[in-house]
Amino acid sequence: MEKEMTIATQKYSILVVDDSKDNLQLISGILRDEYIVMAALNGKAALRAAQSEKKPDLILLDVMMPEMNGYEVCLSLKRDPNTKEIPVIFLTSKSEVSDETKSFECGATDFISKPINPPVLKARVKAHLEHKLRKDFLGTMYKRVSRYVSPQIVELLFDEKDQAKIKTQRKKLTIFFSDLCNFTLTCDGMEPEDFTYFINTYLERMSQIALKYGGTVDKFIGDCVMIFFGDPQTKGVKEDAVMCLKMAVEMQEAIKELQKQLYEQGIDKPLSARIGIHTGYVNVGNFGYKNRMDYTLLGRNVNLTSRLESTGRPGKIHISNETYLLVKDVFECKALDEPMLFKGFERPIQTYIVERKIENVENEKKLQSKIKAP
Repeated sequence: MEKEMTIATQKYSILVVDDSKDNLQLISGILRDEYIVMAALNGKAALRAAQSEKKPDLILLDVMMPEMNGYEVCLSLKRDPNTKEIPVIFLTSKSEVSDETKSFECGATDFISKPINPPVLKARVKAHLEHKLRKDFLGTMYKRVSRYVSPQIVELLFDEKDQAKIKTQRKKLTIFFSDLCNFTLTCDGMEPEDFTYFINTYLERMSQIALKYGGTVDKFIGDCVMIFFGDPQTKGVKEDAVMCLKMAVEMQEAIKELQKQLYEQGIDKPLSARIGIHTGYVNVGNFGYKNRMDYTLLGRNVNLTSRLESTGRPGKIHISNETYLLVKDVFECKALDEPMLFKGFERPIQTYIVERKIENVENEKKLQSKIKAP
């Protein structure tokens, strides 16, 4: 049974801020049976309470106070990342439209006019706490889902109005596949704890690099990683391809560092990866049915990328001619002697091995010329 999301399941805390002790006692008396009520007589005390370890879930804030008025307190709360999400309800005897406008401009969620009407106070407090509960729940769900789905896709799912509909589109993307070489041999004899540490460390590092360059992590299949560039966000077909190769180069360097880290943890296993990259049209979007969908890619160009990876060399980046044409002014690549005929494809395809970034080549040439100069 689905759990109803109401504030009845938890006793929330409310900070009441007013320079009048009588008002503090009045409001505390109205709310104390349902909530944990804290009190502050001035703005500075309110800020200290809001920034404490047990910060309040909602603040009732008087506008007219000496030294630091309610508007100033609210602005300070909204500037602080630790307190900006706490709902603030102003308590005021002012009723001008300009006063209401100023309240909302400061970041308040609502205001209640004095003298205090107990039923109105209770209703407003309950409504805003339930809204906060829903907002906190969505934030928690966002973080949890982000652990299983690429952040770009999570944003799409949370923002898109027709997210529940199955839909796809045809787009030109750059696709990336990587696979650890001799993975079975590498893991042979590993204790389960060592294996878990090994594979999670590897996948975490690869994912961090992918996110750095804007790649969408599609899936992990064992040690295999599938990433694509150009959806949901794109910088243009050429720039997407360049960013994908920059990511791949950094990944190969990171694997070397990872090998050292694993060795220091007592895991003495060889570590190298084959990488395949191709640019082409695919169907991208939601595939499945209404109760179970995957946001992924389908098409022959996905298969070609997988073939590029599986026929690549350990520690190398194997790319198609389509990708080469997009990155040749940024990366130095070496064409393989003969075009390759891949399973499932009728014609041979020219492929390349990425050597290095051209700027690195130019720097080496300049260095060599300086060395040779008399």
